[in-house]
Amino acid sequence: MEWHFTSFGRKLRHFCIIFSCKTFRVLKLCFNYLVFRGNPFWIQFFYFIIVSFAGYLSLKLSKPKSSNSVAPKDFDVFFTSVSASTVSSMSTLEMEIFSNTQLIIITVLMFVGGEVFTSLLGLQFLKLNFPKQTSSNSVDPTELGLVSSEEPSSNFDPQSFNNDILIKKGSLRCLGNVVLGYLLVVQIVGSGLVLLYVSVIDTARELLNNRGIHAQTFSVFTIVSSFGNCGFVPTNENMIVFKRNSGLLLLLIAQILLGNTLYHPCLRFLIWVLEKITKRTEYSYILKNTKQMGYSHLFPTLHSSFMVVTVFGFVLVQFVLFCILEWDSEAMAGLNGYQKFVGALFQTVNSRHAGEYVVDLSTISSAILVLYVVMMYLPPYTLFLPTKQQTDDPSQRGGFVECVLFSQLSYLVIFIILICIMERDKMKNDPLNFNVLNITFEVISAYGNVGLSTGYSCERQLKPDGSCKDAWYGFAGRWSYKGKLILVCIMFFGRLKNFNINGGQAWVFM
Repeated sequence: MEWHFTSFGRKLRHFCIIFSCKTFRVLKLCFNYLVFRGNPFWIQFFYFIIVSFAGYLSLKLSKPKSSNSVAPKDFDVFFTSVSASTVSSMSTLEMEIFSNTQLIIITVLMFVGGEVFTSLLGLQFLKLNFPKQTSSNSVDPTELGLVSSEEPSSNFDPQSFNNDILIKKGSLRCLGNVVLGYLLVVQIVGSGLVLLYVSVIDTARELLNNRGIHAQTFSVFTIVSSFGNCGFVPTNENMIVFKRNSGLLLLLIAQILLGNTLYHPCLRFLIWVLEKITKRTEYSYILKNTKQMGYSHLFPTLHSSFMVVTVFGFVLVQFVLFCILEWDSEAMAGLNGYQKFVGALFQTVNSRHAGEYVVDLSTISSAILVLYVVMMYLPPYTLFLPTKQQTDDPSQRGGFVECVLFSQLSYLVIFIILICIMERDKMKNDPLNFNVLNITFEVISAYGNVGLSTGYSCERQLKPDGSCKDAWYGFAGRWSYKGKLILVCIMFFGRLKNFNINGGQAWVFM
């Protein structure tokens, strides 16, 4: 009987080993197929789904803050996990309900969901998928981007091709190391500087202590959020409570730019510096073959230069408009001139993709909100490239005027912003009639030469005016002369819009 059970145990153990090996082999094949042959969209989709569910489970299993008597709903916790992993910072819960452990979990979610980190994972997949053999008989050179499909086969040199493969493989390894170093150094230095700031400045340290937020957790959390352009801050009011701490805001401005809109120019500059110092062939190859590297955050020198100009151009336009309309507003009350300057700059930089704020957005001008809508819509690598040639035929290349023209949609946005500025007093005192939607409808109607209008209703006035009488003319009849003059320009522009069909070609969205 004992021998029977011993034999059965051996067979069961042997079966489990075989089953485990086959299961591991199947999982490995599925993983290899998903990574190396799967659609990149589905790879990233399942990545964010897995990370979000893992974050949700971690947040649910960790202990909440003891002072929080009401446990958050499960869906709100899942919502927070998705928002952190996709670096969206949309919130349905106050941040101060989370314990220190939960804040650390959210920090990890923001880190692994950031664009730089996910692009680093993509580089690792490129290296894993790179051919291990350098034999010209086993690899198609056109698939690697080393040989053009239009080149004649007689020009193909196997020895040169093998050398190119080795150089590209080494270049991918160097690029991965540079991105990893950039990711870690920028955030480690940033976290250290923020920790130093909150340790030295009494107001910042006392604020964190009063709210039960650890200084170390706040420093790492805020830097990871800013670098990843997520927008989460451990305080309920985001950065409004720190609007007088200009030094802290300047530190976060640098992180926001380095992690998003200026990432690829800074990365290219770093590679250029390393190439000058080390004289390594791999760095030179990366700089000269940005497209062949397969890394979506590498661009030629010209693109990087115009990217820097475009980013700071957007910042300057928003900053000037914000200062004109909000310098003496209620949102900036109680701040001195320097604090207003830094606060306006911080709010401007955050409008693209970061999402942190030092003012209550519900109180600022509608013109600025419209501009923020446009800025949020634009991809991070939007650049103005007036030297871009649209065709190889010199006779059909656009001149300077065609290059600097905006698209028709851009002009309409500018017109809407200008009207919101001219009618800002009425938008404040009569918001049910003078709102952005009604103004946009009137502008598009004039541009399309249609003539439809939402009209104006005296019954919708929040402050009834006894002299107000409903009339059968359009909404524009209640505008100021400045607003009507802009609408006149829009009608002319709409009637002649066929002469601007090629406008905006110098803008590149990546």
